[in-house]
Amino acid sequence: MASKYTRVHANKFEGVYCYESKTKLFDGKPDRCFVITFKIAGRKIWEKVGWKSKGITPKVADEFRSRRIQEIFLGAPVLTAKDRRVEAEKRNRSIGDLASLYFEAKGASLKGYRTDLNRYEKHILPLFEKRRVPDLTHPDMEELKNSMGDCADATKWNALELLRRIINYGSKCGYCPPLAFTIEMPRRDNERVEYLTPEQTSALFGVMADWPNQEACRMLKLAYFTAMRKGEIFGLQNADLDFQFGFIRLNNPKGGKSVSIPMNNAAREILLQQQAFKDERGVDSPYLFPGKGGVRRVECNAVDRIKVAAKLPASFRIFHGLRHHFAVTLANSGKFTLDVLAEMLTHKSTAMTKRYGQFLPDTLRKAGNCAMELLQPGCNG
Repeated sequence: MASKYTRVHANKFEGVYCYESKTKLFDGKPDRCFVITFKIAGRKIWEKVGWKSKGITPKVADEFRSRRIQEIFLGAPVLTAKDRRVEAEKRNRSIGDLASLYFEAKGASLKGYRTDLNRYEKHILPLFEKRRVPDLTHPDMEELKNSMGDCADATKWNALELLRRIINYGSKCGYCPPLAFTIEMPRRDNERVEYLTPEQTSALFGVMADWPNQEACRMLKLAYFTAMRKGEIFGLQNADLDFQFGFIRLNNPKGGKSVSIPMNNAAREILLQQQAFKDERGVDSPYLFPGKGGVRRVECNAVDRIKVAAKLPASFRIFHGLRHHFAVTLANSGKFTLDVLAEMLTHKSTAMTKRYGQFLPDTLRKAGNCAMELLQPGCNG
């Protein structure tokens, strides 16, 4: 290895060598790279220090050599240049490696695991699989958004937020340095409200009446009659059901704090049917709607087939849409205030519930009539 290196000085800087670049210039001359060498237990070690264009001089290299010898004498590991590159790569992994580690660590416990994985594979992986965090720039984030074309701003927001989560996880675990800039997130329109017409509701229940997989139908009916989120239904356990006082306990819901919601008669019947179904099949699992092997379910593809069979709109998000439908129906009845709706939907505040205010008929009608009276010419004169 020493054959390509030249000692920088015959009488000074023992163990400091250099070589010239064949392609890089500095101050009009070939750039010079400094390396050091020393022996440890009869083994000759070579380590690269750096380039002259980066401020490295023979004196700096000599001081680095002295520190390395002292560190090793005090017990530091002996690392070759290759060893250092490997260690550096472990602390600066590619986005592809970070994503693999992130999804492996989070696993099925990650809410929306399948959705996040699909989102990563579709939008992030093609652009950033081999890229490393220190190389990312603001224009890269714009490229990600542009690559998603006509996707909704909320979809673009979710992709950027997932990339941010993956990088933050890697940084926290020491797999990569933190991102050097703040990702500018697009504005999301969270006001889209989905609900079914009476004809669509009849079609959905008509399909479910004859559907062979009644377990999937019971999940949808539970969402319809209680507004439970998909993840809350998948995580539901027998211990969460209080048939005596009529409550369903939601552990670790979206808001974070466990809460209870009322168990109406329709929900009670659905839950009893599912318990009986599990008992008949001899399923040994704490989850009411378990996945394969009795573990917590992460997805239910049958519900999408039910949606198609009922000819519901392609844009209708079946579980989330049924939750919206629940809220719209209650608001439209005029019998519930936004505060009560917030409690029923387990919102932490009424801020998220305000989107349903447009469906409060009596309140809005009275406000509109009052405005008309106030605006009549001469009423204030």
